[in-house]
Amino acid sequence: MSQVENVVGDRVLIAVQAVNISRLSTHPVPTVPGTLIVVAGAGPKDSNGAGKSSFIASITALLGDEQWRFASGAKAVSELLFNAELASGAGARQWASADHGYIVGVFGPPDGPPHLSGSLSDGAPQAPGSSGDDSPHTLDGPGDGSPGDTARSGAGDEELFALPDTSGGAVTVWLRVNQEAPHLEIRWHDGVRLASAASEAERVARADEIWASLPRSAGRRDVVARDLTKVLYGDRVRCVSFLSTSVRSKVATNLLSQPLNEISPERVFEAIAALTGLDAELEQEREARRDEHAKRVRAAQARDRLAEFEAESKALLGTFDRRDQARVRLADALRCWRGRQARKLADAAAKDEIMAAELDRHRAAGEAAGEAIAMVKAEIATLKDDTLDRRVAEARKELAALQARAAKLEADRAVAENSADELRGRIPALEETRRFADGRDVPGAERELVEVRQRLNEALKGLGVADREVSSAQSALDDAEGGPAAAQLNALAAAGVDATGLLDALDVAEQAHDHAGLGLGLEGLRGWPNEHAVIVDAGRLAAAAEALSELPGSVLVSAAGVSVVGAFDGVATGREARIKAAEQRLNRARDIQETAARAVHEGEEAVAAAQRRVEGARAGVRLAELETRLAGQRSRLAELAGALGEVGPAVAEAERQAGALDFRARTRDMEIERLEGRRQRHESERAQAREQEARVGAEREALKLAALAADWGGTVEAAREWLRELPEEERPRTADEWWRVAERHFDQALRDTFPEEDAEIPEELRFLLAERGGSTAREQSTFAAVCGALASYLRGQEEYEKHQRRQIEAQLVSRQRDLAAAAKGAEEAAHSTSVHRAALSAAIKARLTRVAEEFEKLDTGYGGYGATLEFPVPPAPADPEQRWQWRVTPKWRRGEGQGFVPYNRRANTALMDEKAVKLVCAAAIASSGGGHLCLVLDELGRNLGKEHRREAVALFRRIGETYGITVIGALQDDMEPYAIDACGQYIKLRRSSDAMPYNEPPVIVGHDEHADRVRALAAYVERP
Repeated sequence: MSQVENVVGDRVLIAVQAVNISRLSTHPVPTVPGTLIVVAGAGPKDSNGAGKSSFIASITALLGDEQWRFASGAKAVSELLFNAELASGAGARQWASADHGYIVGVFGPPDGPPHLSGSLSDGAPQAPGSSGDDSPHTLDGPGDGSPGDTARSGAGDEELFALPDTSGGAVTVWLRVNQEAPHLEIRWHDGVRLASAASEAERVARADEIWASLPRSAGRRDVVARDLTKVLYGDRVRCVSFLSTSVRSKVATNLLSQPLNEISPERVFEAIAALTGLDAELEQEREARRDEHAKRVRAAQARDRLAEFEAESKALLGTFDRRDQARVRLADALRCWRGRQARKLADAAAKDEIMAAELDRHRAAGEAAGEAIAMVKAEIATLKDDTLDRRVAEARKELAALQARAAKLEADRAVAENSADELRGRIPALEETRRFADGRDVPGAERELVEVRQRLNEALKGLGVADREVSSAQSALDDAEGGPAAAQLNALAAAGVDATGLLDALDVAEQAHDHAGLGLGLEGLRGWPNEHAVIVDAGRLAAAAEALSELPGSVLVSAAGVSVVGAFDGVATGREARIKAAEQRLNRARDIQETAARAVHEGEEAVAAAQRRVEGARAGVRLAELETRLAGQRSRLAELAGALGEVGPAVAEAERQAGALDFRARTRDMEIERLEGRRQRHESERAQAREQEARVGAEREALKLAALAADWGGTVEAAREWLRELPEEERPRTADEWWRVAERHFDQALRDTFPEEDAEIPEELRFLLAERGGSTAREQSTFAAVCGALASYLRGQEEYEKHQRRQIEAQLVSRQRDLAAAAKGAEEAAHSTSVHRAALSAAIKARLTRVAEEFEKLDTGYGGYGATLEFPVPPAPADPEQRWQWRVTPKWRRGEGQGFVPYNRRANTALMDEKAVKLVCAAAIASSGGGHLCLVLDELGRNLGKEHRREAVALFRRIGETYGITVIGALQDDMEPYAIDACGQYIKLRRSSDAMPYNEPPVIVGHDEHADRVRALAAYVERP
C-alpha cells in the first residue's frame, strides 16, 4: 500500500500529553496556537527539577525538529524516557525505569468560528460573559464564555469517543518512544483520543491500551522516525528550536543564551542555519566534497597501479620462461627415474626366481613334520582318556569323606569325655553344701530366712532406741556435772571475776524440783533465768557484765540487784541430786542397750544359718540335675565308641583302593610324557622348516617385487623389454647410475622453478624437500613424491601462467582504460561539486536574504530603524571533512538615516537583547514558508537584563500573533514575574519533593479564541 503523507496538514498543535516521559505528569496540557506560551517550573528548591526542558523537548520531537536526526533513527529521543535513578533519589529501589513511553499531540484546524471563544485556567469556571482580566493568571479574549467553552487542567474520567464528536476535524498523533530500536513509532487517530483516567498509573495503562487499539500506520508495520516529517507534515518545517544540553547531545548556538555581541559570526550563522534548516544542505555539500576527494584519490591510485602493474608483469613473464625450461628438465628427471625403476625390477625378478625353488624345499619338510606330529597327538589323546582320572577322583573323594567322618566321631567323643569329667568334678562341692539344708527343701528354707530377717530388723530398731537413750542420758549427766551456768562461770573465771551458780547454791526437795520443772518449762526451755544465773560481788558487777556480753541471756545476781544480759533456758536445783539422778538414768539406758545388742547378734547368727540352709537346699537341686546330665554323657560316649568301631575298616579299604588307582595313573602319565617328547622334537623340526620358509619368504618380500612393479607401472617382461630398447650407451647403466642422472635433472628443474632461496615454495613441496635431506635412501624414497609435487605445481602454474599471459595483456588495456575513466570521473566530480556549491551558495544567500528582509521588517515594525545581515560567500575548505563555514554579521541602524552598524560594536544591553529576539523571530519566519511554525526556546530571557525582560517577552508574543508563530519558551524563577503578564499562555510544572518520581498536575492559564478547540479538549482537562 502507498504511504500516507502530510497527515497533519495545516492543523496546529492544541494539546500535548506525555506518558512515561521524564518525570512529567500524564495530564494532558492544552496549548494555544499562534501566541507566546511560557513554561515555568516549581521544583523542590527552585524552578529546576520540574521537567521544563523535557517538556519542550518532547514538543520538538512531536513536531519533527530535524535536530533530533530522524533520518538516523532519532535514538536521542529515547533519552527522554522516565529514568528512576534521575527522577528520585531513592528511585533505583522504589521505581522502575520505563522501557517505552508516549508523546501524544492533538492537532486542530488553525481557525474556528469567530463568534466562539474559550479559556483554559486553573481557577473555577467563569460565568457567562465574565472577563478574566481580574486574575493575573488568566488570559481571556472576547467571547460569550458559555460553560461548554471552558475547560480546566486535570484528568477526566472518560474517553472522548464516548461523548459526542466535537473535535471539529482534529487528529491525534501518537508517538511511541522505545528504549530499543525502533526508537520512534507513529500512529494517529481522527478526532481527539487521549489517555484519561483517575490516577497516573491508570493513565499509563490506558495509554498502552489505546496504542494497541490504534491501527498500524503503514500496513503491517508502523511509520518510524525516518518517515516522521514526510508522513505527518509533508516534509514541511513545523518546528525550530534552541534546546539545552540536558535533553539533546548536539546543541545549536542559542542566540538568546548570551549577549549577542559575544557570539562569533560563525556561530551566528550556525544558529540561523539550525532555525532555517540549512544544516542538511550544508551536510550535502560536505558529502559532495567528500565524493570529489574520493574520486581524485581513486584516479591517483589508478595511475599508480598501472605503473606498478607494468613493472610486475615484466618480472612475471621472465618467471614464466624459466618455468617452461624447468618442465623440460623435470621430464628428463622422471625418465631417468623410470630407468632406475626398470633396472631394479629386472634385477629383483631374477633373485625372486632362485628363492622360489628354495622356498618349496622348506615347505615340504614342514609338511612331513606336521604329519608326524599328528600321529603322536592321536596316541596322546588315546592315553588321556579321563575314565581313570574319574575313578581316581571318586576313590579320593570317598576316602576323604570316610576320614572326615572318623575325625568328627573322635572329636565328638573327646568333647563328651571332657563334659563328663567336668560334671564329675562339680559333684563333691555340691554334696558338701547340700548337708547344710538339714533335709529342708528350697521353699521351706527361704521362708525361714524371711522370718529370721524380720526378727533381726526388730532387734536393730530396739538397739537404735537404746543408743539414743544412752546418748541422751550421757548428755544430761554432763550438764549436771558442769552446772547449768557452766558457760557463764567459765567466762567470768577467764575475766578474773569470782562467781557461783545460783542453782548450785540452793538445795531443793525432789518434789520441789518436779514442781519447778512443770511451772517454768516454756516451750522446752530449762528454767531460765535461774539456770543461767550466777552470783557475783556487787563491786565486780560491771566487769562481770562486760565478760558475759558474748553470752546473751545470762543473769547476774549481786547485793545491788539482778542484772540480765540476755535470755536462756532450763530449770534445776541441787547439784548433787541432779548428778545422781542423771547417773541412774544412764545406767538404766546402758542395760537396755546391752540387751538390745545381744538380740541383734543372735538375729544376725540366725540369718546366717538360714542363708546356709537355703544354699544347701539349692545345691541339692543342682546336684540332681548334674547327675542326670552325667548319665546322658555316658550314653553318648557309648554310642560314639560303637560308631568308631564301624568306620575304621571302611577307611582302610578306601585307602587301599585309592593307592592302587594312583599307581595306574602315574604309569599312564609317564607314557604321555614320553610321547610329548617325541611331539616336541617333530614340532622343532617343523618350526625350523617354517623358520627357513619365513626367512626365504621375508627375503622375497624384501625384494618388494609387487611394489617395484607398481612403481614401474607394468610387468617384469615390460621392464626387461624397455631396457632392451634403450640406446647402447644407456643399456648397461645400473640403478645407482640412473639415480644420479635423475637427481641432477631434478635439481636443475627445482632451481629453474624457484631461483631465489626465499621463494614461496608450496607447503607440500617444502615439506618433502625437508624430508629428503640427510641420506640417499631418504632422497630416493621421496623422489617420486617430490617430482610429483613439483610436476603438480608446474602443471597448476602452467594453466595459470597461460592465463596470466593473457590477463597481463588484458589488464594493461583495462588499467589504461580505468585510468582514463577515473581521471574523467574526478574531473566530472569537481565540476559537479562546483555546480552544487554554486547552487547551494545561491540557496544560502537567498535564505539569508529572506532572513535579512524579515529582520528588516521586524526591526522597523517594532521600534527600530532598520536592520540587515552581511554574509560574504566563503571559499570551500580544502579538507573534505571540514564544514563549509559561513559568517553572518547582523547590522542595524541606530538612528534615522544612519548607516548600518555591526552587531559587535559597543552598544547598550537593551538594544542587543532586542535585536537578538528580532533576529531569532526573523529566522523562524523565514523558515516557515508561509505555514504554521513553532519556535521552541529553552532558558527564555536568561541573558536579558531585568529592565528589558518584559519588553522582550511582549515582543515574542506580538511577533507570534502577527505571523502565526507559536513561541514556546521555558523560564527560570527570575524571569517568571516578567513573562506571566506578557504571555499568551502560562504553564507551570510542579514537583514539591525529590522523593516524588512524577510531577504534580500542572497549572495552566490561557485563552483560546476558538471555542471549538477548547470544547474538543474539555473532557480531558476538566477537573472532576
